[in-house]
Amino acid sequence: MKSFVFAPTAALCLCCLFSLPIAAEEAPAKTEVSYFKQVLPIFRAKNCTGCHQPAKQGGDYVMTDFAALLKGGESGDAAVVPGQPSKSHLLAQITPKDGKADMPKDAPPLTDAEVTLVKTWIEQGAKNDTPASNMLRYDADHPPEYLAPPVLKAVKFSPSGDALAVAGYHEVLLHKPDGSGLIARLVGESERIEAIAFSPDGTMLAACGGSPGRFGEVQIWDIAKRELKLSKMVGYDTIYGVSWSPNGKLVGFGCPDNTMRGIDPTTGEQVLFNGAHNDWVLDTVFSTASDHIITVSRDMSMKLVEVGTQRFVDNLTSITPGALKGGLIAIDRHPTKDELLCGGSDGAPKVFKMIRTEARKIGDNANLLKEFPAQPGRIFGVAYSKDGSKIAAGSSQDGRGEVRVYDTTSFQQLWKLEIPEGGIYSVDFRPDGQTLAIAGFDGEVRLVNAADGKLISKFLPIEIKTATAAN
Repeated sequence: MKSFVFAPTAALCLCCLFSLPIAAEEAPAKTEVSYFKQVLPIFRAKNCTGCHQPAKQGGDYVMTDFAALLKGGESGDAAVVPGQPSKSHLLAQITPKDGKADMPKDAPPLTDAEVTLVKTWIEQGAKNDTPASNMLRYDADHPPEYLAPPVLKAVKFSPSGDALAVAGYHEVLLHKPDGSGLIARLVGESERIEAIAFSPDGTMLAACGGSPGRFGEVQIWDIAKRELKLSKMVGYDTIYGVSWSPNGKLVGFGCPDNTMRGIDPTTGEQVLFNGAHNDWVLDTVFSTASDHIITVSRDMSMKLVEVGTQRFVDNLTSITPGALKGGLIAIDRHPTKDELLCGGSDGAPKVFKMIRTEARKIGDNANLLKEFPAQPGRIFGVAYSKDGSKIAAGSSQDGRGEVRVYDTTSFQQLWKLEIPEGGIYSVDFRPDGQTLAIAGFDGEVRLVNAADGKLISKFLPIEIKTATAAN
């Protein structure tokens, strides 16, 4: 009888004894938080790296360099103390109190989940797992060096014609308008600069781009001071087609999430958003009165959006199935009229009127004013001359480029220039109408006579270094 009572008791004790280490072994380990994959994307999405980078050091604090991120800024307190969240000033700055946080400034605070993620990363030792290929950083004191000519996605003359901006790698290169010398290098965070636009008064320059698959960015530069006034991080991929409203109050751009957006260029606040497109928005332009923005997209359409209401108004291109033959890539507006020049995958430059005057019908293309003969390949760049008398279109096909210029009154072709060295991605008239700048795949800027297409000069926008073991 005694042995009968003892047996289950002993068995129970043995069960408990052996279950304890098993339970301990099965307790899930705390997942290691990745700085590169989890924490850094938060800092980018909240625009922390936009306000705290070498070109714009808010509070003398830089967050794009890991050592500087840990060190801190003007407060003198260490921003991040590995393993000690309570001593990390950065965590204190981003942790909301009564729904408000000190940082990010003038923006919604991080969510509880985001703050917890940053805190956990610090607790775990604030390790930097950034791949070596992503650690290289550039600034004005350490600008990029080029071992080969860069692909040039954009060229733009200033409104006064006294400077020519060229999109480079991690920078915008400001040149004298005749290509005789480099004026300044505006080095920023984005490795790719997809589009550039001067403010109407010429005092500011907007550039948009980003790093593919990581972030998009709009930069606003003070031309006279060579200073980055604003950096706005947008999404997780490169952005396109930046443009200024004629009244200077808005900067618009397109995104690969199929949206068009607009920001206040002084504060960075997003004040314009529309998602009517079904594919990437690649270029934008404002109406003469700044009350509408027009967008073109890979979805083969040109759309009209009212700025004040952010409301989609109209498809300016035909909605007839099969009428369009490819995505639209580039757009420009007549300098004094709401007429729009666009180009894209079908190679044919087209001019549309902005305001519909006839009821839409299936099968019509009533807003189309003129379709020009197709150029080889896709059109990547279009431009009006400042007086509206000429239009230019640049295309690319099979590693070759072509530029055509037309008279806007007679619609006659004035000249054609074939460029066998590479495709053309951008064209722009100097304000005096005498010169057309051309840029593209081969990395050279060509300045040609706008009247006849004769080459005036060509130049590489940056010195090309000889490859060495060091670089």
